Amino acid sequence: MRKMWNRALAVALTTAMTASLAACGSTKNAGTDASTKGNTDTSQTQFDIMSSISALSSGYDDNTVLKNMEKTAGIGIKWETQSDSVDEQVNVRIAGGDLPDAFQGIGFSNYDLSNYGSDGTFIDLTPYINAETMPNLTKILNDNPDIKAAITMNDGKIYGLPSAEKMGTAAVGDSQDLSIFTVPQFSMINKAWLDKLGLKVPTTLDELHDCLVAFKKNDMSHTYYGNAAGTTIPMSTGYDQWCWGQNVFYAGFGFTNWTNDICNDLELGDDGKVDFVCAKDNYRKAVTYFHNWLAEGLMDPEMFTQDDTQLMAKCSQGYVGVSTWWYIEELMGDHAKDYVYLPILDGPDGTHNVTVRDGGGTVSGNLSITSACKSPVNLLKFYDQWYNPENVMQLQYGPEGVYFTGKDADGLWESITDDESKKKYGKTAGELKNQYEVNGPKLILSDYYKTTFKMEDRAVQRLTDLKDFWMPYVTSTTTYPIDCVYSSDELDTIDQYKEDFQDAVSEQECAWLKDGGPTDDEWNAYLTKLNDTCGMEDLQKAYQSAYDRYEKSLSGAAAGASASN
Repeated sequence: MRKMWNRALAVALTTAMTASLAACGSTKNAGTDASTKGNTDTSQTQFDIMSSISALSSGYDDNTVLKNMEKTAGIGIKWETQSDSVDEQVNVRIAGGDLPDAFQGIGFSNYDLSNYGSDGTFIDLTPYINAETMPNLTKILNDNPDIKAAITMNDGKIYGLPSAEKMGTAAVGDSQDLSIFTVPQFSMINKAWLDKLGLKVPTTLDELHDCLVAFKKNDMSHTYYGNAAGTTIPMSTGYDQWCWGQNVFYAGFGFTNWTNDICNDLELGDDGKVDFVCAKDNYRKAVTYFHNWLAEGLMDPEMFTQDDTQLMAKCSQGYVGVSTWWYIEELMGDHAKDYVYLPILDGPDGTHNVTVRDGGGTVSGNLSITSACKSPVNLLKFYDQWYNPENVMQLQYGPEGVYFTGKDADGLWESITDDESKKKYGKTAGELKNQYEVNGPKLILSDYYKTTFKMEDRAVQRLTDLKDFWMPYVTSTTTYPIDCVYSSDELDTIDQYKEDFQDAVSEQECAWLKDGGPTDDEWNAYLTKLNDTCGMEDLQKAYQSAYDRYEKSLSGAAAGASASN
């Protein structure tokens, strides 16, 4: 999602826009019904839409998928597309009151949506999300109350249509639909080295420690692969990196967090209470424990500074015994056959706990209709077609007959291969996708991979590994939802403290891992700093309030869906 302008500028633009709209009297549309029916005018059939576009896109004017949907809806669209500086142009248009009928693929934040909704720039879409105007989206929201909760602002209104790619384990036959991001770090170990040394795949951190010691003592990179003497790196990862950090090994102390991202440092208990892992005693024990590994030369001292390319180079050359990544094959290259996944390892007290992660999130900033639109009903009938599985498939990747070449025996569309694409179009399948992809409110649910089109083979494999190998080690799937909607006051608190809080925690963890500690005095001083300087208590309250409201909204959406069914 695009990063929008800073909030101070957004507030200034909102103020300017409010004054402009008040002066020209354009905050109300003809045909507006004071009831829940919304604007009943249907006279407008030509619409002006401002949209972002990929730099590699061939444009939307001649896009056959869009043209077919326009024809079905009985409308025509003038596309204003821009790949560079689109955010600045949006700023200018809103500040000057020169509004298109809709903004598409812009990536407005929830803060932007709430502000532009409250001042009348964006209209409330709630009255139009019904079986008559938007049957596809209405069914999706009824079946998925979490999506409705994620796009509903604090005033109970919806100012943007949902976008998400819900790639989950339901696509590989799981009864639960767990996001592909649920356990982002897959840890792996060189089993060929273990076999050579007569060692078993470890099941505890202490056993892994002994394996790393053996890798180093026997210089396995040299003795097994013939690399230069002394090149063995027992364990190498990034530091607090998403899929290639050290964090999965913290499970032996009851958590797996990322201190450089405040939302990934949050812990949501089964009782619904929000807390920060970085202030707990088990976090202190973890950094103390792993400092000893660094001091013994078992963990790569370059973990704090290396990038993913450097890690991949080390692993692909056979230097590294243990690491983390999205796939073994991608990280270990020609040596991949020698590696197996490590289980989640028990810690010194004999237990483990994985802090699972939420998915990619549902966003609502990729389609908003403005007060300039005379007939929202007609335009929303066009956008409801985006929520048809076969349509969104083509909007995401490319048209049938171009990107999708035919159906398999199960009736699922199959995508073009790189070789086929190069031969026919002179470009890779990825480049072909970039040419045809349309930015906007695209919602892909896990079920679509079972009913409409085939998932990429690597994604199928990862979801299968997640379901069959990793999830048996997970005792609780409770996680702080990425889709929480924050109030203006909560956002002010988060903006005030978030960066300082993240920096303080991440820098201190790095120091303790390298240098040892913390002593009692250091730990107490650290907690004092988090509370008194970095706003930990205020942050906790903000995230707790947002979560409580999310749960209430989710319950309300579920109740409404049940009643409608």
